[in-house]
Amino acid sequence: MGLASHAQEIAAAAHAGQHDKAGAPYIEHPARVAGHLMALFPDASNEAVAVAWLHDTVEDTALTLDDLRTLGFPESVVAGVDAMTKRANEVPEDYFQRVRSDPLALMVKAADLRDNTDPERVKLLDAATAERLARKYEKSQRLRQGAG
Repeated sequence: MGLASHAQEIAAAAHAGQHDKAGAPYIEHPARVAGHLMALFPDASNEAVAVAWLHDTVEDTALTLDDLRTLGFPESVVAGVDAMTKRANEVPEDYFQRVRSDPLALMVKAADLRDNTDPERVKLLDAATAERLARKYEKSQRLRQGAG
């Protein structure tokens, strides 16, 4: 089994039963992020695609970074997932500094933001949520690029 396929399988199991803000199965988000990653970066490595699939597992499931190591993921993938994982009470500036320091995480964050701001997805949200997230993701785009 290839690295990206292994990551897809692990992400599907980890996110089983979870739903996003619009009520869709959560695993559809990492699937779209992996697709956006490959569209944005056609030469993306298998490691980058694996990070795309796994980017929310440590933050939103019971999986840990050590679990990912035990499951056979290389340290580059574990480091990318770690960089993408928000910490409790962490300010966005610190989070994005960590994302910018990891090349795989930086590519995946671009794909993640593309998915999170997709107009087709946003129109499924109530107006208040859509407005709140629009402000959040606008700031996130600036911070991803290193601008305050």
